[in-house]
Amino acid sequence: MLITLIISSLLSHPHKISALNENEGEHLFIKNCAGCHINGGNIIRRNKTLKIKDLKRNGLDSTERIAEIAREGIGSMDGYKEVLGEKGDQLVANWILKQAQKAWIQG
Repeated sequence: MLITLIISSLLSHPHKISALNENEGEHLFIKNCAGCHINGGNIIRRNKTLKIKDLKRNGLDSTERIAEIAREGIGSMDGYKEVLGEKGDQLVANWILKQAQKAWIQG
């Protein structure tokens, strides 16, 4: 019964679902990406950051492209399909693009 109430509450308040997805995207990023991409940087390749100017320059300024790289990898970066789980690539990509658009300034 409690589960039914929670699901009903979330369905009647779609912004809560969005917040949950954003929190999950942030959690996945912290757990799997932040080691190399702290605050959107890149400790291995300086010009391959997650900052909006680098994403645009490298043709990666869409959630689809970011999700593809998170899932499949690129260059020396391995893919994280297995650890991100189903739709995890999309959640983390949405979160990354939002952070890039805010210049990685929290709040």
